Amino acid sequence: MILEGIPAGLALSHLDIGSDLARRQLGYGRGGRMAIEKDAGEILSGVRLGETLGSPITVWVRNRDHANWDVAMSAEPQPEADDESLRRVYLPRPGHADLVGMLKYDRADARDILERSSARETSARVAAGAVARRLLGDLGVAIGSHVTRIGAETAESPSTWPPDLNEAADRSELRCLDSQAEPRMREAIDAAASVGDTLGGEFEVIATGLPVGLGSHVSWDRRLDGRLAGALMSIQAMKGVEIGLGFEAARRRGSDVHDEIAVDRSRERTGGFRRTRNHAGGLEGGTSTGEPLVARVAMKPLSSLTRPLASVDVRSGQAAEAVRERSDVCAVPAAAVVGEAMVALVLADAMVEKFGGDSLEETRANLESYLRRVGERARGWE
Repeated sequence: MILEGIPAGLALSHLDIGSDLARRQLGYGRGGRMAIEKDAGEILSGVRLGETLGSPITVWVRNRDHANWDVAMSAEPQPEADDESLRRVYLPRPGHADLVGMLKYDRADARDILERSSARETSARVAAGAVARRLLGDLGVAIGSHVTRIGAETAESPSTWPPDLNEAADRSELRCLDSQAEPRMREAIDAAASVGDTLGGEFEVIATGLPVGLGSHVSWDRRLDGRLAGALMSIQAMKGVEIGLGFEAARRRGSDVHDEIAVDRSRERTGGFRRTRNHAGGLEGGTSTGEPLVARVAMKPLSSLTRPLASVDVRSGQAAEAVRERSDVCAVPAAAVVGEAMVALVLADAMVEKFGGDSLEETRANLESYLRRVGERARGWE
């Protein structure tokens, strides 16, 4: 993983990265792969004596299982190897990139597609997101997530959010804050596993402490909601993103959707204003309001089933069962951690874009100067 744009002077160690990589590997319903991999981030560049230098940061996440794939994934030709040792795949899985990738890139073996399209790639996203999270934390922004649905089982959100969302969610193997819903979710995962099936679900990512004014309404590609939706939808198996009320807003009248505005001079990061509720999810006109940013993401069931679906043998065109690949039954809790990483990367990018600075102190000073300026209007009414 190579990350550019982090200012100099940010305290950073491999522990900051390793803790999020470890969280990505947890969750009820994970498969055998998690017993093999023990991800940790080794910093190779961009950090000296525990502080960033302003140069590109390189992090290496070693794959402990790679030794078992020396022949199958060799960069050199293996003329003596048979299909089994090369682990060739001729039976594409419904719902995966296997078949479309074979057709697009003109490959006869789906192994060329499925390894690169695998969610294993998200370890690099989480490593990068951990660095972005560290920068945001020093600028007063916190990011957390929790699971709100597994299959048909839904969780109620708490009436008041815990001070540390991740600390509370991580106590649960399902990263669920609803102790009543969690047993039902476990039962649903066990029931799916017993018949060789998989389950998806939904999770929320929440960012607090954002200043008003990140993003822009001016150009389509600078709108923060669009950037967040694109980043979250880019995660493997994600099929929908909502901000705030999301699709529910389409079912209500405007008076029951839009957040009324009041003056609150104590709210520095909102410019001295507040919203009486947060149906907008912290974004209006593609721009942050300073209220908590709330993004909800829907994840489909994983496409690798131990009871495979119908497919076609691409060598003969004959009907066949899809290949059986190692897989989880449910990975929604882990996907929520990946969602945090993608939100962190988008928000860190927006913060650096807005406030600049070659050093962390310069960035922080620019942020503080901006907050003083946007609060002048409300202070003038005193």
